[in-house]
Amino acid sequence: MIGWDDFTKIDMRVGTIIHAEVFEEVRNPAYKLKIDFGEDIGVKKSSAQITKVYQPKELVGKQVVAVVNFPPKQIANFMSECLVMGAIGEDKEVNLITMDNPVANGQKIG
Repeated sequence: MIGWDDFTKIDMRVGTIIHAEVFEEVRNPAYKLKIDFGEDIGVKKSSAQITKVYQPKELVGKQVVAVVNFPPKQIANFMSECLVMGAIGEDKEVNLITMDNPVANGQKIG
């Protein structure tokens, strides 16, 4: 169990995917994403293993939820700057957490 203070340290925000491409340099299939989190946070990069559920062109324009306050993580030749959130099914495939209705990029999840 975590306390409320622990939970409030996690900064989850809504962002819009503005670019998605195949991440060719990794062992496990993944995409490189660029996500716009609005004026205060800006654009952040992420690597996401979601290739069996999504195609790059259908990701562009999709609003997703991501943790934006993790330290950057080197993945092959790419620096991932946020963690895109999703539900992991029994088949280990990830379905992204998305918005039903558009909201402002950078909106805080709480």
